[in-house]
Amino acid sequence: VDFSAIASAPWFRVPSFSAPKFELESIIYMIPIAIAPAIEHIGDMLAISNVTKEDFLKNPGLKNTLLGDGLATSLAAFFGGPPNTTYSEVTGAVSLTKAYNPAIMTFAAITAIVLAFVGKLGAVLSTIPAPVIGGIMLLLFGIIASVGMETLIKNRVDLADPRNMIIVA
Repeated sequence: VDFSAIASAPWFRVPSFSAPKFELESIIYMIPIAIAPAIEHIGDMLAISNVTKEDFLKNPGLKNTLLGDGLATSLAAFFGGPPNTTYSEVTGAVSLTKAYNPAIMTFAAITAIVLAFVGKLGAVLSTIPAPVIGGIMLLLFGIIASVGMETLIKNRVDLADPRNMIIVA
């Protein structure tokens, strides 16, 4: 592990922002990329509702969570960022920690935004070896898969049906 990047990193750093450009080719290319996170969002709301035993599709409601996701993506685009996603990894983290209170996620998001301005922290994170990050991702995505399997088992989904096998795969 090379720690030299930490020494040379500034304590305060403004992340690079860029102004949006309207290019038809890019817009057409981004349409399916924008649709996929919307579908993922619905699946994530179902999974997180299953994990927390609270129906987030009713309270605050799917239309409100999709609206929030859309507004966040619009704000990110305003600063030149990519579309946002609800990140399925969060379902795995919530499963592990049992931290079900949405205020915790709000605090975590605000903390992450503030920490984005700490150059040394970014440098520390860049020293984490790729296999370690891969192991963490394997763990989180494995938990997401287990939550999905638990949902299928609870609902007695026929996993011998080829259509269902393809969905699981």
